[in-house]
Amino acid sequence: MQLRHGEGPSSAGQLGLLTWHQHYGSVGYKIQKDNETQFHLPKCLARQPQVTPEARCKLVSWLIPVHKYFRLSFECCCLAVNIMDRFLASTAVAADCFQLLGVTALLLASKQVEVFSPRISQLLGLCCHAFSKQQLCNLECLILLRLHFRLAAPTLAFFLEYNILCSEAARPSASGSPSARWEMRRSPRRSDLARRICELSLADYAFNRYLPSLTAACAMRLSLELLAAGGQPEEPNVRMSCTHDLIPSEKGTLTGTSEGELSEGEQSRMDCTPDESGDGLGHSAEGFGPEEPGPLSGGLDGRTSRRQNLALECTENLKLLVSLNRETIQAMLTTS
Repeated sequence: MQLRHGEGPSSAGQLGLLTWHQHYGSVGYKIQKDNETQFHLPKCLARQPQVTPEARCKLVSWLIPVHKYFRLSFECCCLAVNIMDRFLASTAVAADCFQLLGVTALLLASKQVEVFSPRISQLLGLCCHAFSKQQLCNLECLILLRLHFRLAAPTLAFFLEYNILCSEAARPSASGSPSARWEMRRSPRRSDLARRICELSLADYAFNRYLPSLTAACAMRLSLELLAAGGQPEEPNVRMSCTHDLIPSEKGTLTGTSEGELSEGEQSRMDCTPDESGDGLGHSAEGFGPEEPGPLSGGLDGRTSRRQNLALECTENLKLLVSLNRETIQAMLTTS
């Protein structure tokens, strides 16, 4: 059950959402967690001769305000990026068609998770009509064939929403009406900040090496730390409930940041983006290197150690990503 960004449910819907999570949240999480690796491709650009991590960063950074302009959910945006990455892993895409792939993936994702989808003419208008309706429809069919019509992927947005609901359910109940208790539990600043951090990681190809569930848990943990540093204390029980996948270990490092580079024609089409979000995204685009951590001895201890390393590495790299976007994050902390 996914809420639209910036919208809140009615009082009955608020209580219903929390009740649903208490009864079925862990079941839904387990199902999505079991299916996560089937839809996760950490090296989707390995066989792309023309599409680079910088170009992907530029396109995803463009899609984020576009999905907000159409009032689509963050789930839709994450699913669009997942569809795009899985298609890139199977099919070579020319640089001048890359933006068409982005809007087509957004259209497919909206058909999967939204009640209403943007019109094709609206999406093509954002591309300055550089592509035709027939080209978009042909690519839509090709994507469905390449992905074998498997669009219901576990996304970063799902795991983030699960962690947010975990933190809300763990907060102490307030006295008064059910609506008052919900308002005491709900923390828009924390959820908005965690969502913003996830948006930054979504555009960064370096974070493709981490499973969405891990990135969401680390983003939630980092949002708690940032709010605590800003003068708002964090509750230990809340932190433990929403970061059960995290165990402290060594630091990881992020190597290099760079801005996206596209051709002049693509850059001019990107300039047609509606300025709905009102903020620029400065994402890092390069990765830590393609190598996975080496095998560790000790059976279960080895797997636990690798899990610890990835959790701390992801958290540290999210901190670096936030530091590169310090002004935007600080504005959220001071105005919300």
